[in-house]
Amino acid sequence: MLICYGCIEPFNAVFEDFQSALVIEGTITNELKLHQIVLTRTYEFEADGPSPETTANVRIIAGDGTTFSFEHVGDGVYVPSEAFAAQFGVDYQLEVDTQDGKSYASEVVQLTSSTSIDDIRAERIINDDGQDGMGIFIDSFDPTGSSVNYRYEFIETYRVIAPEWFSDSLIGDPEGGCGVIRIPNRTDARICYPTDFSNALILTSTANLNEDRVSNFMVRFVNRNNYIISHRYSILVRQFVESNDAYTFFETLNEFSGSESLLSQTQPGFLQGNIFSKDDEDEKVLGFFNASSVSEKRLFFNYDDFYPGERLPPYVEDCKPSSPPIASTGGCIIRPILEAGIGVYAGDNPEPRVGQGPYFIVSRVCGDCSVLGPEEQPDFWIE
Repeated sequence: MLICYGCIEPFNAVFEDFQSALVIEGTITNELKLHQIVLTRTYEFEADGPSPETTANVRIIAGDGTTFSFEHVGDGVYVPSEAFAAQFGVDYQLEVDTQDGKSYASEVVQLTSSTSIDDIRAERIINDDGQDGMGIFIDSFDPTGSSVNYRYEFIETYRVIAPEWFSDSLIGDPEGGCGVIRIPNRTDARICYPTDFSNALILTSTANLNEDRVSNFMVRFVNRNNYIISHRYSILVRQFVESNDAYTFFETLNEFSGSESLLSQTQPGFLQGNIFSKDDEDEKVLGFFNASSVSEKRLFFNYDDFYPGERLPPYVEDCKPSSPPIASTGGCIIRPILEAGIGVYAGDNPEPRVGQGPYFIVSRVCGDCSVLGPEEQPDFWIE
């Protein structure tokens, strides 16, 4: 008998001559705010993540003689002592001194021209992958033709309604033991407003067009089965006008990180930004310091606006109730589940079957949406 079989052998990667390089990221804009400079160190493949650079001296030197000093606020993030806005026609240079005595600087940058978002809209579409969902589209126009390079970020906030929220809840019996009692629910949230941030580079350029016009550009697609659009959804889109150097850097970075497979993707080697060592011209420093003008627009829509009478998207979790017994020969069952915050009350079980208890429970996210986001309605929210 001939037996044929296949197996998967583990691949044990070995990375030699690892060098810890400083990574500097920062963008200042024409907004009056506390801009951020982020300093981290590169990390080995098997490590958990980048380590923050926490004891550096960070400053931005302006061409008009102003110096903005930054202070570390945690996780490698540095902010200035006072809010400021970048000004047109002024040179800006970032300087960093690290604890080990090394000094770094950026090339001199200037704020780019300002172009506003003309329109933001939502449309129900079928995307190129055949998926039904909501596309968020942007229009923008610069009649001077000086903007050309655009980068987008978005912040999305949405109303979530916990599908299995009840006005009562269960707690452990204060008298002890395995018993539980039902009380008015003053802890679990029924309606919440989570917020998510874009985590990809969204770029477009009008360099090859007859005019500097961004038309019908989709910055976000939300599949109709995504629970975040189940009720009311809001998105704030921010448009950055980038210099040619910044756009080229972000475009190259996007190409390097766009492949689905680590082993099949483009192997980039070193990606040169506009940061350099003042002490050693051969030292590799990663990152980019940028000055970009920015504009933003917010959009709201309800699920019923585009899917009237249609079923809601499935919730973030399948909320099938269970009915564990109060106790078993091994000890308490339902009380530890409730006190660990794993499950919440989801109604009475009037006819318990063998092995069941008198109450239904569901996973916490099904009856308490605060797992996903805050209960407080944001100040910008409009019904």
